[in-house]
Amino acid sequence: MSDKQLPVFVVDDDESMRDSLAFMLEEYDFTVSTFVDGQVFLDSVDIQKAGCVILDSRMPNLRGQQVHQIMNDAGSPLTVIYLTGHGDVPMAVDAMQAGALHFFQKPVKGDELAQAILKGQALSATNLDTALAKRAYESLTTREKDILRLIIVGKRNIRIADELCIAMRTVEVHRANLLKKFSAKTVAELAYTYGKIVQNQ
Repeated sequence: MSDKQLPVFVVDDDESMRDSLAFMLEEYDFTVSTFVDGQVFLDSVDIQKAGCVILDSRMPNLRGQQVHQIMNDAGSPLTVIYLTGHGDVPMAVDAMQAGALHFFQKPVKGDELAQAILKGQALSATNLDTALAKRAYESLTTREKDILRLIIVGKRNIRIADELCIAMRTVEVHRANLLKKFSAKTVAELAYTYGKIVQNQ
C-alpha cells in the first residue's frame, strides 16, 4: 500500500465541514472517512494502524486534544493534523508539543492541507514500522537478544556459537527466527530495523 492510499480520517462535529473536507480531499485522491465526534472515531477505527487524522479542537463529548491524548497513550502510529475555527497560539503550541504534525485554522487551502496529509501519511507508515519492530524486539528471549546483537556487529554463526557456548545449529535456527520475526530478508535489513529500535528507545 502506498502512503497516499493510507486512510484519512476527518473528525468534526460540523456536518457541512465534514462533507466539504471529504469532497475536497477526495479530489486529491485520498481515501476519506468522516466522524461526527471523537468517541465515534475511537470506537470505529483501529488506531494501531497507519493513517492520518484531521481533528477539530472543540467538539462535544471529547475535545480534539483529548482524542489525541488517548491515541498517544495507546502508542498509536496515526499522525494528527488539527483543523479548527477556534485556535489560538497557546493551543497550537500545546498541539505541536503533543506531537501534532500541523495546526490549521479554518478555512484551509486545499493544497496546503493535502501536502500536510502526504507528509503525515509517510510519517505514520514509518511510525507503524517502528512500532512493529519494537513489538518484535520486546517478544525476543534473552538468548535471541544476545544472538541478535552479535549478528548486528557482523559475527559469523560459528563465532557466535563459540562465544555463547551453544551449537552452531542452534545459532542457525535463532538467526532464521530473528529474520522472520522482523520480516527481514537479509542481515542488512535486520540491522536497519534494529537501528530504528535503538533510535526510539
